[in-house]
Amino acid sequence: MKVLTRKYILTIAGVLLGAIAGYLYWQQVGCSSGSCAITSNPTNSTIYGAMMGGLLFSMFQSDKNKSEPH
Repeated sequence: MKVLTRKYILTIAGVLLGAIAGYLYWQQVGCSSGSCAITSNPTNSTIYGAMMGGLLFSMFQSDKNKSEPH
């Protein structure tokens, strides 16, 4: 478990920061009409932020096996 956590620490951090950012976006900006698919509901906004944060931060993760030629 410890090795898995170290390997994906950037992705985990991105998911957490993205979820916080998604919730704060819903709270501060939101959707006044209620017809917005993502920002009308705090759950949708939080999940979307978590996914985007995880994807963004995982781009900066290096994979040691990819650097070796086969």
